[in-house]
Amino acid sequence: MSLRSDISTPSSKQRYVRRLFATIADRYDLITAVLSYGRDRIWKDQLIALAGVRAEDRVLDLACGTGDILFRAAGKARLAVGLDVTFRMLQLAKAKKPTAALVAGDMQALPFPSGHFSVVTTGYGLRNVPDLAQAIDEIARVLAPGGRLLSLDFNRPAQPLLRAAYLTYLTIVGSTLGFILHRDPDTYRYIPESIRNYPGAEGVARLLEQHGFTNVEVVPLLGGLMAIHSAFKPRLERRDEKRQDVVVG
Repeated sequence: MSLRSDISTPSSKQRYVRRLFATIADRYDLITAVLSYGRDRIWKDQLIALAGVRAEDRVLDLACGTGDILFRAAGKARLAVGLDVTFRMLQLAKAKKPTAALVAGDMQALPFPSGHFSVVTTGYGLRNVPDLAQAIDEIARVLAPGGRLLSLDFNRPAQPLLRAAYLTYLTIVGSTLGFILHRDPDTYRYIPESIRNYPGAEGVARLLEQHGFTNVEVVPLLGGLMAIHSAFKPRLERRDEKRQDVVVG
């Protein structure tokens, strides 16, 4: 089977992604730095700044990987929990920070009660989830009213020529890195293939709005090749604000 067919359905993508990230976990930090031209840490700092994490916040970092965003949030919030489906990623995160709160789990079925977190963050998580709509619904479920979502990920440029050039570049670089590091050129070709199936920053923004999020914003990075999403779960209306008093003369 080809790589494209391997990720063509939610079930096949789920199997492929789990195998892939178990394979690349020990090289994950290196690859992230290379493909972001060393700007990945700056973008993660920007995400945390946009999240406005406060001392009273309860933060959930999804697809936490080796912990970069999680550790940034943990230094500001009263609670910060990282979740990843790849056990090796969690081992590497634990090695960096033994006190980190880490959970093995699936973004599509979060093992947390409804309304438990005030902030949800994710780096490169939404693009990799097999069922994006289901993951968004789960994020909304575990967020408290007024809670906020911040997501960093690749974008899919809308302009056809730019998109073609970008995906070609990622394919060439990914194939080269895959061969050098794993003797398998397909390993990092997954990134451009996943972008082809991704709705892009604006598409994700529309999907967030369709699933009930408000104040959805897209912050372009690297000339629009990357993006941060910011979105809020609506606050519950108070009954006395909804009630209209009737005056009888």
